[in-house]
Amino acid sequence: MTEKSESTSNVAEYSVSEISGALKRTVEDTFGHVRVRGEISGYRGPHSSGHAYFSLKDDKARIEAVVWRGSMSRLKFQPEEGMEVIATGKLTTYPGSSKYQIVIEQMEPAGAGALMALLEERKRKLGAEGLFDPAAKQLLPFMPRVIGVVTSPTGAVIRDIIHRITDRFPLHVLVWPVRVQGETSGAEVAAAVNGFNTLQPGGALPRPDVLIVARGGGSLEDLWGFNDEVVVRAVAASDIPVISAVGHETDWTLIDLAADVRAPTPTGAAEMAVPVRADLQASVATYGARLAAGMSRYLDSRRQAQRALSRALPSADQLLALPRRHFDETAARLGRALQANTQKKRAHFDGRARQLSPRVLQQRFREKQREVTVFADRLPRSLGVFLRDRRAVFARHTQRLSPEPIARLAVRGRQSLTQLERRQDQAIGITLDRARRRGSELERLMKTLSHASVLERGFAIVLDTAGAPVKRAAAVGSGDHLTLRFQDGEVQAVAGESDANPIRPKPDRPAPAKKPAAPGTDQGSLF
Repeated sequence: MTEKSESTSNVAEYSVSEISGALKRTVEDTFGHVRVRGEISGYRGPHSSGHAYFSLKDDKARIEAVVWRGSMSRLKFQPEEGMEVIATGKLTTYPGSSKYQIVIEQMEPAGAGALMALLEERKRKLGAEGLFDPAAKQLLPFMPRVIGVVTSPTGAVIRDIIHRITDRFPLHVLVWPVRVQGETSGAEVAAAVNGFNTLQPGGALPRPDVLIVARGGGSLEDLWGFNDEVVVRAVAASDIPVISAVGHETDWTLIDLAADVRAPTPTGAAEMAVPVRADLQASVATYGARLAAGMSRYLDSRRQAQRALSRALPSADQLLALPRRHFDETAARLGRALQANTQKKRAHFDGRARQLSPRVLQQRFREKQREVTVFADRLPRSLGVFLRDRRAVFARHTQRLSPEPIARLAVRGRQSLTQLERRQDQAIGITLDRARRRGSELERLMKTLSHASVLERGFAIVLDTAGAPVKRAAAVGSGDHLTLRFQDGEVQAVAGESDANPIRPKPDRPAPAKKPAAPGTDQGSLF
């Protein structure tokens, strides 16, 4: 007989899921609502789903923590690594990893000391980057036209700012509505500052000349959004001057250090942004009165100086006396100068006329004819010499060349000689034509200047008994026999007693018959 032994026990047997579920219920029932104080560790920001996972720890223990998306949006501040917080929620377990964790529903900083330490650390970090450098601050415009305000549109702050601006100097105010408390306040304020800076001058929405970032007073936690790093960087990088008016005079945030000017209150920011219109009007009136008085005194002094200078100036008669005398003397010399100039020009003209006499022209014409004849005689001889020289050079070259090149050069030489002979004939013909044209021109000029052309126009030459021309009436006496030479002949005449009596031939002496013009008399000299 075989004996079979079996082990038996009265301990209940559970599955893993049953144990995990029992632990989950026990933990949740026992720690349904707890407050845990600890330091945030492993925080990397919200997950893509909106949930946040991190740990809370102290010097001895560590507990996992999770914040669901709905609770994350209700937090009043942004969690950061190393921040000490007090978390309110319930404990639970995660069966998949056999870990327990706290599901946080609310979370607040552990105290002002922790926030101040974080604030000081952030201040040192941003200050080292130069965001708080006083040298980078911008000056506020004295007379802005548009003021941009970044604040909540429903609070009393915006009403106080608009009221103060309206009392002092009514201007165009643009309000960019933002949340001034809560987790998203920092991002909204930064977006508002950047949005105002993106506006272009002259656009549909005017670009502000100065920005006011304002909020009422509150606790450190309430103002924590204005300590956000993104807000500080946006204000420091703004091209538009920024006035910070966050909280009361005793409150301070990092935006106060980054802004160009810090105002103690929102109302004070409005007073810094705009001047008092009544004061400006009074100042303008005062300056206008001072300007009018100054101009009046200046004009009076200029009038006195002008009167003093006018007394020192000479009278109009004294100023014009010397020019008037100079004008009279010049007018008196003008007639004599004109006569002298006329005589000078007449003498110059007579000199030129003597140079253009027919005898001079005939002499020049004969000289040119001789030059043309000489050139015509020398041209054939010169061409002959040139051809002999070319033939001699050609002969010397042919002695050094072979028969074939010599034959080619002979052909080229004959062609060149033929061309030169043809050009010789052309050159001689052209030279003779030019000489003939020049002779014809000189002949026409000689005929034009000859006395024969003058006689053809109706004039006559008076000759005495010696055949010399009579140039003046004073040289003719009463009863002198004169000869009047016309274009077609001569007429004898006797000078009378007066110019009024016509000259008639004597009755006892018949008038001589007209003599035919001798050949060549047209070229005779007047002298």
